Amino acid sequence: MGADASQIRQAYAPPALFPPRRDAKHAPVEAAEYDLMDAVEERMWWYRALHLRVLDALHRRPGAPGALLDAGCGTGGLLRRLAGKSTRALVGLDFNPEAARRAGAKSGALTTGGDANRLPFADASFGALVSLDVLCHRAVKPGLALAEFHRVLKPGGALVLNLPAFEWLHSAHDIRVHNARRFTATQASALLKDAGFTAIETRYWNALLLPLMILQRKLVKSDDQAKSDVAPFPPWLDAMLYAVTGLERFMARIGLRYPAGGSVLVIATRP
Repeated sequence: MGADASQIRQAYAPPALFPPRRDAKHAPVEAAEYDLMDAVEERMWWYRALHLRVLDALHRRPGAPGALLDAGCGTGGLLRRLAGKSTRALVGLDFNPEAARRAGAKSGALTTGGDANRLPFADASFGALVSLDVLCHRAVKPGLALAEFHRVLKPGGALVLNLPAFEWLHSAHDIRVHNARRFTATQASALLKDAGFTAIETRYWNALLLPLMILQRKLVKSDDQAKSDVAPFPPWLDAMLYAVTGLERFMARIGLRYPAGGSVLVIATRP
């Protein structure tokens, strides 16, 4: 991790945590969904593809020197991947304290429970901040969370977000994981501009598989009571889907941009 664990804890351990709200409106993702995430995120094609795109973004725009915060770290799949690739100190925060505990055990990062709307960290604490599929959650107020991301980043710090795309793709999956909103690239860019970020880049990804995603969510799983898309796939199918995302990633790296996709990846700088 590039720093002694005790030094990281001294620098980043919050003096007081905000306990997660437990009312129905702001309930965290169900424990069963966290269990699924924990079980599959290191091998499921979608998580592996997403994590590679985050690594690409951080390689291209690493931000300022200093620690990296994963705001909404879930059960730690990205933190574990970063631990093997980055020399930064790594810190994770999740609304669900048990998920944060699992993330710390999995990755070796300092992790804590807390609220993305009011981060328990000092101003300018981090050189980079990653937040994947968090602004979409019904417990999160995008304006407040982005203001907090801006506050805890150092000048020159990098922000990397992943957001689910297009409201018309809302499905049983969103209900299961408590997504309240989906975004277009234009909407995401406007939100970050309003929050004071600059050098904003937005790119759709999971584009080649978008027709299958529409078929899966709008026809196969059209019932609101259907399960989420997080699940173990047969190895042959998982390998095939991951290969398609790899082809898409290669084409994106040589300059091809997609007009639509299942997700929007956003990169920005805190000036």
